[in-house]
Amino acid sequence: MDTKFTNSRESLDNARRAHTDWAGFTLAERIAAVELEGYVVIPNLLSAEQIEKIGTELDTLTTVPRDYTTQLRGSSDGPWPECPETARVIVLPAMIEFLSALFGDALICTSCLYDLSLPGHPGIAIHTDSQPYGSQIFGLQASSPVLARVLYYLDDLTPQRAPFKVIPRSHLSMHRDGLPYNRYLAHEGEQMVTCTAGSAAVINQKVFHGNYPNYSNQRRRLLAIAYRPAWAGPIAEVPERDADRIGRLPAEVQPLMGSLNTRDIDFNVPNRPDDLGTAANGIHPDRWPR
Repeated sequence: MDTKFTNSRESLDNARRAHTDWAGFTLAERIAAVELEGYVVIPNLLSAEQIEKIGTELDTLTTVPRDYTTQLRGSSDGPWPECPETARVIVLPAMIEFLSALFGDALICTSCLYDLSLPGHPGIAIHTDSQPYGSQIFGLQASSPVLARVLYYLDDLTPQRAPFKVIPRSHLSMHRDGLPYNRYLAHEGEQMVTCTAGSAAVINQKVFHGNYPNYSNQRRRLLAIAYRPAWAGPIAEVPERDADRIGRLPAEVQPLMGSLNTRDIDFNVPNRPDDLGTAANGIHPDRWPR
């Protein structure tokens, strides 16, 4: 197993950086960024008070290390009934408004996990969250054809503190290099993304991404929540969540905990259904201003 650092400390000074006024983006520009670039950053979603409460809850969780380093730990079995403030992030109004506009469909939260990058973490290899046939790492849930993952950062991302890494537009490639099961240690097209605590990066599951090493002397905390539209179910049945556990979540969170096997499609659609439409803004070439 490759345990090398993804990037040297010296290389960070010359890393390609995203110098974008994320705060000035309109809703249309955010949607366009996710669809075309593969990601967008939405700043200042969580207040300092919220971050403190969420962090206190997450500190009570038992975390386990990754198989390639002890400096990246996490808990992947969220949402956690014992962490109500954390669970409420799932229904953060600003994010739900954005995702509802992005998908144009009912939302299903498919996963919630906590990642803790400690000093000395060598960085996450570049990968995608899309596994069209499932995989040992992600299971069949990753076979959902459309999914967005929201990465809430509970600490400031600096060049030395495990910043987000992405290869913009890589999700558009039809080349074998873009095979979603591929992984890379680093890539000349990778881009470093930094932001302040309380901000979130929303990523298209098909974009290649990862993070840089944590060369700082501080931990970097991340809450990752995945959503998909109701139509985009996995290719086969997956285990359902424990109903009793879902019932112990805050009431406002439970509606997004729908069946993980929801697949709102018409398998028997004919070539010429009755009452064919002639308008659909969601696929218009000029759809973003619409």
